[in-house]
This record gives sequence, structure tokens and C-alpha cells, in this order.
Amino acid sequence: MKSLEEYIALAAESHGHMCPGQVLGIRMAMLGLKAIGIDDPGKYRKRLLTFVEIDRCATDAVSLVTGCRLGKRSLKFLDYGKVAATFVDLETQRAVRVVARDDSREKARTMFPELAEPHRQQLAAYKVMDDAELFTVQPVRVKLDGHDLPGRPRTRVACEQCGEGVNDGRERRVNGRILCRSCAGEKYYEPLSD
Repeated sequence: MKSLEEYIALAAESHGHMCPGQVLGIRMAMLGLKAIGIDDPGKYRKRLLTFVEIDRCATDAVSLVTGCRLGKRSLKFLDYGKVAATFVDLETQRAVRVVARDDSREKARTMFPELAEPHRQQLAAYKVMDDAELFTVQPVRVKLDGHDLPGRPRTRVACEQCGEGVNDGRERRVNGRILCRSCAGEKYYEPLSD
């Protein structure tokens, strides 16, 4: 695994800037990987599955460190709004959930009072605080469906209403018909008339 400083440089380049969330994500991933016994995410990338609970800067950093990607189906996004991630070794089934502690913000303020902005205080503090001051780590069990595993699609069906393809068991069965989520009433968008 690379050093914190190396990951910070890579994250700033990849994400476009450096912020406290990036540092949290890097450290969260490093800690999570260590806790499940993966010291080289590149070497063990096919064994690793990561769930992230927020769509903010920390997630980009977690992806950078772990090598997990949405497109490879090894990174799963759950919109819980929490700076948290769960790291799963698919071979051993070891898993830990790592959560950023909210009280670390106050600790950052007391550590670096000379830096007037909370953003700068957190950025400086999160690089040097102990893991236990930044995170809680909890061993967990993650129930995985075969459809959620990385790799090629396990199944593919066509929606009986719109005809669009649906992979990996994401279809809905409504009144005996196979429908995509949109046609089953779960649209996140509203079609516009031409």
C-alpha cells in the first residue's frame, strides 16, 4: 500500500483539489483494508468489494485507494449521507464498516486554532490525528446476493413495457409482468414531450 502522502498527491490530482473529505476517504480506506488483512489493493482487487455511504469527496478517495470502481461492480454506492464505508474481502468474508467520527471536527479546531477556517483546520488535523480519533471501526457481516458481485452480468431481461434491458435482478415483477424500475413507478426522471 502507498503512503498517506502518496495517496494525498494522487487524490489531489485525480479529484482536482485537496479537501478534508479526501483525507478522510484515504485514511478510511487504508484503515479498512488493513482491518480485513489486505495490504496491497492492486494485488487483491478481485477479492475486494467496497460499499460507500456518501456521494462526496471521501468516496473518490476511497475508490482511489482501493481500486474499486462502479463500472467494475466492486464499488457500491448507498445513499445514506454518512461518511462511512464497508470493506469486504470476498475470499475470507471478513468485513469492517469504518465511520468518520463527527467529534473529529471539534478536535481539529482545538488542534489548529491558528488556522481560522474550519476547512483548513480539518485538512491539517485529519492528516495527523490517530485513527481512533477519526474513525470508529466495526466488524460486520455483509449479506451478498450473487447479482451484487463484481464481474459480468448474471442475468438480463427485457422490460415488458418499454423493452429496455435490465441486468442483475434489478427488474420488478408487477401483476405477473417483468418491468424495469422506471416502468414499475420508480422513475427518478420525468420524460419531456417532443
